[in-house]
Amino acid sequence: MNSNKTATVHEHGDVKQPHILFISPQPFFEWRGSSIRVKFNVMALSESGYNVDLLTLPIGQDDPSIVARVIRVWNPFNAKKIAIGPSPLKLWFDLLLLIRGFFLVIENKYTVIHGTEEAGSICYLLSLICRAKSVYEKHSDTGSYKNSKSKFKNAFLDVYHWMEKQTIRRASMTIATGPGLSEQAKQSAPNANVVTIPDIPSSTVEPDVHAVNAAREKITNRKNQIVVTYVGSFASYQGIDIIFDCIPDVLKKNTNVKFLIIGGDQTEISYYQNSLNQLDISTSGENQQVMFAGKIAPDLLPAYLVASDILLAPRKSGINSPLKILDYFKAGSAIVATNTVANQRLLNEGTAVLCEFEATSFAESILSLANDSSRRTLLGQNGYKEYQKKYNFSVFKQQLGMAYQTILGNL
Repeated sequence: MNSNKTATVHEHGDVKQPHILFISPQPFFEWRGSSIRVKFNVMALSESGYNVDLLTLPIGQDDPSIVARVIRVWNPFNAKKIAIGPSPLKLWFDLLLLIRGFFLVIENKYTVIHGTEEAGSICYLLSLICRAKSVYEKHSDTGSYKNSKSKFKNAFLDVYHWMEKQTIRRASMTIATGPGLSEQAKQSAPNANVVTIPDIPSSTVEPDVHAVNAAREKITNRKNQIVVTYVGSFASYQGIDIIFDCIPDVLKKNTNVKFLIIGGDQTEISYYQNSLNQLDISTSGENQQVMFAGKIAPDLLPAYLVASDILLAPRKSGINSPLKILDYFKAGSAIVATNTVANQRLLNEGTAVLCEFEATSFAESILSLANDSSRRTLLGQNGYKEYQKKYNFSVFKQQLGMAYQTILGNL
């Protein structure tokens, strides 16, 4: 799939605004954290007057809200999707991004080359050719992807970690999406120019009462049922298994609870459905206790989160804060989260019930909130205040603009 939109050139008087090459090695647009972050980056830069070219993979959906030229590399493998984390396919696409990027910097006079994840190294190399500023954007902790069963994957991650260190040391600026990643970047290169620009919720949509009511009706036809919702991938670092381990205990002690699981592919969903059905827990029909909704588009998701009573953040490992927590803040619903480093970056006792990464503890925390509507309300209100103050598109746009002014000066 190739899509090349006409570039929008922004001018103030007779002065053309800086030309940005933004490189994303993730599918665009797709329902995953990095892709959503890239979208907001491009939107913020375009609205700030920059002329943006987005170089990305041939996978994903075109997004009409993007005012930029979207350039997709060749797809010799006819790939339809690409998994999170390193893979031979991803390496090939990274090589194609480098080659296409080389021709773009020869053809265009870019002021800044901005890349996410492994594209940060590509950006630095290309910036040397055209003497542009380079921005590396760090989205993840590579250690969270390590797998003791895959020597190839672990060896690749070690190489990637070394390349990342070199990029941080040499880039004009490194942008980290959270304080944990910022600290990690500074440890790699104490003298590097590192700034933190936090993520924001995956959608700017504010659902109205009709959208929320419609979402609630799809989840349950019982007015007073307690809806407990998880949003995200089924990757091991997400801690998804602790939810399924605690479900039998919660449903046994409170039959008024219904679980909603948003995310996962059909293979993953079928696996957990079968596991629950073997425990006589219904995943379909009128007496459904656990509902698998699959993936829901980011702009439809807010209504489901507002319609939920309790939202789950069972993160197991890693230091980067889960994007889902910001969606949860925006929804104004109560949160149950594991007391892990990643969650501690955003949550405290005023915004969530924090518990140990253990099924019994997680179940008890869910049950405590299911039986306490006033506490659910208070936690939800406190989380929404955090969203209004720190984690919205207006603040994000301002912070990204200030970062660019730092490296561009009066240009």
